[in-house]
Parts: sequence; structure tokens; C-alpha cells
Amino acid sequence: MEFLKDMFNFLKERKKFWLLPMIIVLLLLGVILVLGGGSAIAPFIYTLF
Repeated sequence: MEFLKDMFNFLKERKKFWLLPMIIVLLLLGVILVLGGGSAIAPFIYTLF
């Protein structure tokens, strides 16, 4: 959680809020790959990439 707090503080100080949507999309893709890696929907997720 310290990393997320540091990242948000960086975005706030440098006024780089336009990076926030890209970071959120990358985090969601990472979560989908981790959670879907061992499940029955894994073949369908891998066809997206």
C-alpha cells in the first residue's frame, strides 16, 4: 500500500493526473491475468492478447 500512496502523491505533486487512467487500466489487466490464470476462463483471456 505504501507504493500506491507514493504513486498518488507523485501524481498530485507533479499534476500528472492524466496518467491515472493508464495506471488503472494496467492494474486491471494485471489483476485479470493473475486471477484468470488458474481458472476455467484462462483460454478466453489469453485469446484477447
